[in-house]
Amino acid sequence: MAEFSWEARGRTGELRAGTMVAENIESVNTRLRKQNLNPVKVKKKPLEINFQIGTGVDVKDLVTFTRLFATMIDAGLPLVQCLDILAQQQPKPAFANILKDVKNSVEGGSTFSDALRKHPRVFDPLFTNLVQAGEAGGILDSIMGRLSIYLEKRQKLKRQVKGALSYPTIVFVIAIGVMAVMLTFVIPAFENMFAEFGGGKDALPALTRFMVALSHGFITYLPVTVVLTVAAGTAFTYAVRNPKGKRIFHATLLKLPIMGSVLQKIAVARFTRTLGTLLQSGVPILDALEICAKTSGNVVLESGIMHVRQRISEGQNMVEPLMEAKVFPQMVVQMIGVGEQTGALDQMLNKIADFYEEETDVAVGAMTSMLEPIMMVGIGGMVGVVLVSMYLPIFELAGNIKGD
Repeated sequence: MAEFSWEARGRTGELRAGTMVAENIESVNTRLRKQNLNPVKVKKKPLEINFQIGTGVDVKDLVTFTRLFATMIDAGLPLVQCLDILAQQQPKPAFANILKDVKNSVEGGSTFSDALRKHPRVFDPLFTNLVQAGEAGGILDSIMGRLSIYLEKRQKLKRQVKGALSYPTIVFVIAIGVMAVMLTFVIPAFENMFAEFGGGKDALPALTRFMVALSHGFITYLPVTVVLTVAAGTAFTYAVRNPKGKRIFHATLLKLPIMGSVLQKIAVARFTRTLGTLLQSGVPILDALEICAKTSGNVVLESGIMHVRQRISEGQNMVEPLMEAKVFPQMVVQMIGVGEQTGALDQMLNKIADFYEEETDVAVGAMTSMLEPIMMVGIGGMVGVVLVSMYLPIFELAGNIKGD
């Protein structure tokens, strides 16, 4: 199979162009004639070598694709033509090639959802299951519109997670860097200056001697410190990859004093939004819970949701298993129970998601406001202690000169 670029004229004589994956030029000509197109020029595209990390497709690309696709389908355009137009207008070559492959699969007889499943790194199970539900129910346009809204909200939650975790991490790294520079360069410079003044180490104040000794130890054992840090990071990575270690790490994250409550709110918002969107689109509850578990991002929540799924498959409702799992607040479980009893579970889940998304905004803002002064005071305190320890001998020397 190879990719060919083609030009052809339609019934009214208009010139059209595009690309197609086929075995040879004759196959391209045959498929074009079946589409009532008269081939003008067909040639094989040269092999492109593309070194790329990741899929090259982000959430913004998916949102744009789903919105445009929903609009085209709602306007009555055929599925293959929608994919062909979107592939040609896609500015990112990686995503354009994926859409072309999806179009070719659909032309070959595959369903749209099955064609999307061939690219799991771009279209996750949630995406493909919603598309399948839309195909089965004949509401693909509304499903794609709903999916674009869901993707936007999910991206917003991801940004909130990054915002909650990145700020303290960045400040901590900056603090470590500042201290390393001061211990490596600043303190030795002051020590040399004190030696030139003729003051021995014993004549220095206790705080200054302590900082000088700390600087010597840091410089002397720096290679060992680097090796130990790398070893600790490697050990942590392997521990987190281990199922038991990963579970302990994820459970610890949810129990952190400040960060834990924020991460729990984000988890509730993600679970309820995903489950509500799936149920509203007609996906069976057992399949929906399995998708929610796989997309939860936390093995503790995943095992809890799978426990709920197992109990529901045995004939129970959602409330009791959720209580047993102890992964979500009681208020959330009770609201889910009310939605289940009234037959409006999908609507209740979306209301819970709206509430917790707002709560997440407030929690992230409050946490940032609280951590910012604490971090600044901590860094300022460390720098202040170092500077005071270095200037104490200068103050003493100035006082002695004045006394003389």
